[in-house]
Amino acid sequence: MSSYEEHSHRKNLFSIGKLGYAKGDRPNVDCILCGVRDKNEIVPNLTIAETELSIVSINLFPYNPGHIIIFPKRHIIHYLELTEEEALDIHRLTQKAMRILEKQWRVQGFNIGYNLGKNSGGSIPHIHEHIVPRFPNEAGFLDVISNTRIVIYEPYQMWDDLKKLWVEEVTD
Repeated sequence: MSSYEEHSHRKNLFSIGKLGYAKGDRPNVDCILCGVRDKNEIVPNLTIAETELSIVSINLFPYNPGHIIIFPKRHIIHYLELTEEEALDIHRLTQKAMRILEKQWRVQGFNIGYNLGKNSGGSIPHIHEHIVPRFPNEAGFLDVISNTRIVIYEPYQMWDDLKKLWVEEVTD
């Protein structure tokens, strides 16, 4: 059985907004993440924190509760364009996000990485790191019985919760 045949029966429940977004119904700006940086009123903004070089934001369409993205304020497309200062800043923000998520939500693991280029599944031409918390027993009955995935944490509530925790976190 091919990989496609094995997974072709999988069902997905989509957020109504995400389906439109995936089809290209997005704010009319050159770059969504630059729109977040510039606080463009037509771009949804879920910024948790920012430094001189980077922004930490909730992913508008989270894969799991606590799904965060971190991106440089400077518009760049290729990972190799990151300066050492930008890379170090993103690294420090990643560690802080992980500490907060581990402490507050008892996160047991993370998927952390970049989707670089269209062939990797990247849909935004501005590099950004994903931090996806992983939880014990996160597969629910819908995953097991009907091979369907649901994320139940509303991004704006997650944004409100994590903004408060970010301010409270004391950096080591």
